[in-house]
Amino acid sequence: MTKILSLAPEKCTGCRTCELACSFQHNQEFRPAASRISVLTWESAGVSVPMMCLQCDNAACVKVCPVGAISKSVTGAMVINENRCIKCKMCVIACPFGNTTYDGSSGKIVKCDLCQGDPACVKFCPSGAVTYKEAAAATVSKKKAFAAKFKDLVQEVSE
Repeated sequence: MTKILSLAPEKCTGCRTCELACSFQHNQEFRPAASRISVLTWESAGVSVPMMCLQCDNAACVKVCPVGAISKSVTGAMVINENRCIKCKMCVIACPFGNTTYDGSSGKIVKCDLCQGDPACVKFCPSGAVTYKEAAAATVSKKKAFAAKFKDLVQEVSE
């Protein structure tokens, strides 16, 4: 069975250790801008939410890529073939959650690749807000419900 990253915003302390672990895993440097996970914080509400690619079943990023540079790996992650990618940023625009980004320093499109099945963000999260578990039906439903709720919250905040 496929494993997925599961987020528990109520456990997130906003420490951003996941961002540092991710950037170090992928770039051997502590640079949150290069991280494939980002922690969004609403200080007025006292809420921090770790966000990364949701590895959608019907991924918009895959649909809009004009050169077919994004595909699903054996771990279930949507990965970018850097040799095919033309950096058009259509995938960045298409992601409804903003979880595919462009790193100007490296000139690459970045998105969570699940660290080939051993996510660094999970290993180093001190509060257990990010976990990697089997995609049981209940877990998938919880993730989709949270994503819908988060989308509504983002729309409220941006208005």
